[in-house]
Amino acid sequence: MVDAKSNSERVEALRREYKRDGISEESVQQNPLDQFTIWFEDALNTDMTDANAMTLATSTSDGKPSSRIVLLKGFDEEGFRFYTNYDSRKGKELSENPHAALCFYWPALERQVRIEGTVSKLSREQSASYFRSRPRDSQIGAWASQQSSRLKDREELEANFEELKQKFKDQEVPLPDFWGGYTLLPEAVEFWQGRTGRLHDRILYIRPSKDQEWEIQRLNP
Repeated sequence: MVDAKSNSERVEALRREYKRDGISEESVQQNPLDQFTIWFEDALNTDMTDANAMTLATSTSDGKPSSRIVLLKGFDEEGFRFYTNYDSRKGKELSENPHAALCFYWPALERQVRIEGTVSKLSREQSASYFRSRPRDSQIGAWASQQSSRLKDREELEANFEELKQKFKDQEVPLPDFWGGYTLLPEAVEFWQGRTGRLHDRILYIRPSKDQEWEIQRLNP
């Protein structure tokens, strides 16, 4: 039997001190994309697993939230890109409400980055180009999975996969109509650096529209 009180006490006792150097309004880049590039390269250079993993938070039109881990597959001035099944829960929620948030956490660097903005679909050509770069099994897997819908058992999924594997044998796997990419255009980006005594550094970039300059603010930890 689970000892809830003991587990709670163990969780409460979990803590560590942050020891990294801080950041300031003067030390960061003027554009959050440039600052993200520096931090992302730092994360890649630590050899951590899935440095491009990020939490994607979406919500329904009436504000009911959900979140999950997805993989970043590119970023530039147009936004942060990821790919999924358009009929999945996140796809349906983005259709209802295009406002979403991303969060990267790199514990080895004692850093996180939070990004909020508006999401839109990538072009069919962009999605097809990325789809062709995926391993063949992943391409077939995109067809086999009716993502987020109820599945009878594992055998049903594997049977779907094998059937499609035979269907596409000796031919290029086409891009499904229900699968493709999104890009999140940031309106706010926050860089969080852990500091001693929980006096963390939080530097926030905000801009009301794409045509305006970024404003840099410091937030209380």
